Amino acid sequence: MDPGLVIVDKPAGWTSHDVVGRMRRLAKTRRVGHAGTLDPMATGVLVLGIGKATRLLGHLALTRKGYDATIRLGESTNTDDAEGETTATASAASVTEEALRAGVAELTGTIQQVPPQVSAIKVNGERAYRMARKGEEVELAARPVTVDEFTILDVRRHGDLVDVDASVSCSSGTYIRALARDLGSSLGCGGHLTALRRTRVGPYDLSMARTLDRLGEELEILPMAEAVAAVFPRRDVSEDDARKVAHGGRLAAAGLGPGPVGVFAPDGTLLALVEERGPVAKPLAVFVP
Repeated sequence: MDPGLVIVDKPAGWTSHDVVGRMRRLAKTRRVGHAGTLDPMATGVLVLGIGKATRLLGHLALTRKGYDATIRLGESTNTDDAEGETTATASAASVTEEALRAGVAELTGTIQQVPPQVSAIKVNGERAYRMARKGEEVELAARPVTVDEFTILDVRRHGDLVDVDASVSCSSGTYIRALARDLGSSLGCGGHLTALRRTRVGPYDLSMARTLDRLGEELEILPMAEAVAAVFPRRDVSEDDARKVAHGGRLAAAGLGPGPVGVFAPDGTLLALVEERGPVAKPLAVFVP
C-alpha cells in the first residue's frame, strides 16, 4: 500500500479512533493515524494518514478548519453539546437578531476560549473528560484561538428555544462547542451545540471526502507528494541538495516562510519537510528511505 492521505467523510456516532480502525482493515496496515479529532456527534472531513504519511499529520492538524454548526439557545449541558445532560434552562424567546449578531461579533477574531470540561485537554497528566466523568471539578485555563469567520445562516424559533445555524472558520484548537456555550452565556440564556459538520481541514474539503462505504469499494489515497504540495510551500532542489536532504542534512534557507516547506527532488519525488530557522532549513521529517 503506497503511503498517502485519505479524506474521510466521518459518519455520526463514530469516534475518530473507530474510523482509524476501519481504515486499518481497508488499507491492511496498522500504520494509520488522523489529524484533528472529531467528536462522535460530528460528521465531515477527517484526514487520515497511511504509512509514512502519518508523519505529516501533526503538521496538517495545525491548519485552518471550517465547520457548519447548529447552536441551541435556551439550554446548557455539561458537555456543551447534545450528548451531555441538561444542566440549566432559560428562555431564549426574547433574544433579538441584533443581540444575536452582536454576540457572534464578540466571538469573532482572536479570543480567549476556555475549553469544554469534557475534552481531551490534559490537566496534571490526566484527560479532562476522565476527570469530569469521575465527578471532579476541572479548571481549564483560557487559551487564545482565532475565529476568522462566524456567520449566522439561519435562525429558527421554537417557543423558549432558538436554533441558530452558523458557518465557522477558525484556527486549530478552537472548540465549536465552547463557542455555542459562550454565545448562550453572553445572551443570558445558555446554549449548546446540537449539530456539527466539519467542511474543511486546510485545503481538504468535503468535495474531496469519501464515505467509509465508498472507500470500502475503492480506497482513494492522495499521494504524499500531492498532499504536501497542496498545503505547504514547494521547494525543488538539485541532485546534490536532494542527496543532502535524504541523509538528514540541512539546506540554506530559501525565504519560503516560517512553517513547513516541502522539498522535492528533480524527478518530483517528495524528499522531506523542512523548517527555515535563520539562514538554514532544518529537516522536520525525511520521507525517502
